[in-house]
Amino acid sequence: MNFQEQIKQGIPSKLPPAKPYPEDANRAPKRKDILSADEKQLAIRNALRYFPKEWHQELAQEFAQELKDFGRIYMYRFKPNYELKARSISDYPAKCQQAAAIMLMIDNNLDPAVAQHPEELITYGGNGAVFQNWAQYLLAMKYLSEMEEDQTLHMYSGHPMGLFPSSKEAPRVVVTNGMMIPNYSKPDDWEKFNALGVTQYGQMTAGSFMYIGPQGIVHGTTITVMNAFRKVLNKGESPKGKIFLTAGLGGMSGAQPKAGNIANCITVCAEVNPKAATKRHQQGWVDELIDNMDALIARVKEAQANEEVVSIAYIGNVVDVWEHFYEQDIFVHLGSDQTSLHNPWSGGYYPVDISYEESNRLIREEPDVFKEKVQATLKRHADAVNKHTAKGTYFFDYGNAFLLEASRAGGDVMAENGIDFKYPSYVQDILGPMCFDYGFGPFRWVCTSGNSDDLDKTDAIAADVLNKIMAESPEEIQQQMQDNITWIKDAKQNKLVVGSQARILYADAQGRAQIAKEFNDAIARGEIGPVVLGRDHHDVSGTDSPFRETSNIYDGSRFTADMAIHNVIGDSFRGATWVSIHNGGGVGWGEVINGGFGMLLDGTPEAEGRLKSMLLFDVNNGIARRSWARNEEADFAIKREMARTPKLKVTLANNVDDEILNNLSF
Repeated sequence: MNFQEQIKQGIPSKLPPAKPYPEDANRAPKRKDILSADEKQLAIRNALRYFPKEWHQELAQEFAQELKDFGRIYMYRFKPNYELKARSISDYPAKCQQAAAIMLMIDNNLDPAVAQHPEELITYGGNGAVFQNWAQYLLAMKYLSEMEEDQTLHMYSGHPMGLFPSSKEAPRVVVTNGMMIPNYSKPDDWEKFNALGVTQYGQMTAGSFMYIGPQGIVHGTTITVMNAFRKVLNKGESPKGKIFLTAGLGGMSGAQPKAGNIANCITVCAEVNPKAATKRHQQGWVDELIDNMDALIARVKEAQANEEVVSIAYIGNVVDVWEHFYEQDIFVHLGSDQTSLHNPWSGGYYPVDISYEESNRLIREEPDVFKEKVQATLKRHADAVNKHTAKGTYFFDYGNAFLLEASRAGGDVMAENGIDFKYPSYVQDILGPMCFDYGFGPFRWVCTSGNSDDLDKTDAIAADVLNKIMAESPEEIQQQMQDNITWIKDAKQNKLVVGSQARILYADAQGRAQIAKEFNDAIARGEIGPVVLGRDHHDVSGTDSPFRETSNIYDGSRFTADMAIHNVIGDSFRGATWVSIHNGGGVGWGEVINGGFGMLLDGTPEAEGRLKSMLLFDVNNGIARRSWARNEEADFAIKREMARTPKLKVTLANNVDDEILNNLSF
């Protein structure tokens, strides 16, 4: 059977032979043995419902072994034999082009060059899954191949519930991931219900099919690092020879060395998993690999002396780096961490002084011991950071729950008031007031032809649009506009593409809509093929996350999730091709609700109408909420948008003088 025939087949008619896992695969950590004997039977019963009864005897034994070996039932036997990668949209068997675009994006998320643990359908973050198992992948692709323009596929945490009649204007796919009753959203709840096969952690852009490899975060990371240096250096002073010390080279964190190079500094990024570090080095996302502390210290001192721009991956634990740099009096200008601390007990963060292999054994066999060692390491990590900040290092939480988990472990990370953290979130200090409040966020697109020439043309279109907008932009956003123009002009030479021919660009609502319109016009003229629009959920209005995206909301509403829910509902009837809403993502299960979308531009007038309506709402929903929270930058941005868009009418906040409140008695 050829590629198209295999997709249309779905679950095969004949039981395929069992297959061994590849020995060189970057395997996901073994998950907790958390189910009771009865629950393990239920997990296998749940898995077998995808298959005919005559297969159950054989598959029951196999799935029981998978559950024992991995803590999950991945159904590896059913992984397709064809190469998983984003093909040209024309290669996919589909009755409507929107469905073909979604198939392309799913395959891109599972491409081994893109995905962190592709055998287990995990794209990034250690547990950010596209599907729970390979049967779900096969069934979803079959449904998409059959989908017509008046049908919608509903996805329940990776499970394709089915095709339902809808309308041409409705989304083609609606995705939910991990949506739990609130009292069942603790980390162990995820372990249990994911093992049962009834929910999954979709991260942000894994379970919504919008991940584009490390490029997806590199632009935001570049903006963060550049502006962090602007905060600590004298005006005009170069970051060359200055150190940015961090950790994590997995999925999203893999962008950090590349961003450091673009920002012109020395980046030292620790990673405990040798395969992850080697993969990023092979892909050109980090310049040098070092696995010896003495060699690292010597190399960093040399780079400082020569004011180099270089990125170095240290294969080892970042706590060792912080401690040894302090002992060697190596000054760190910027410090952060981007390990997967949203998932601290299942391989998102590793204890110091224990090998990677031994840590993985503890995760599975002695989880309580592993947790104790992780928490002890977090306290030690915090102590080492505190020593550096006392010497002038600027440390910021990178939205990975480092400060949250360090505080829960008893680390010295709390401010004097005992409520706030002593270090800011990067959103509080940088991305919130400088970008999100003004509406700037990670707009992205994928050229579905797979042709690099199409990507070059879209880069040129985007640069031209931004230059025209900047000429008329107010002073308040000139720096943002210039940073983004520089980014898109240099994007190709920075070799950002991994997997699909994709690009990310921070832009506001005006920029996104105008760029998208120009893309649609170019498609209509036959100059480029269809384009998928999307964004990271880490954006202006897609995500309610009190310790990250909405950490600069100070009216008490940062623990609410109305914005994300309105975002996905509002996008769905304004023209999105698919929409998604997730529990978890970035900072962890139970800590955040985030929504996303995908939209296919096909060159039609209908696509132009959809992009104008949906992109305006998608951004300004968040600006309005931020303005209501009394954020000055958002108040400026929403008033400017209302002047530009007469039918937009937003409730504005009236500020009260502090003196009135201070004179009250309670």
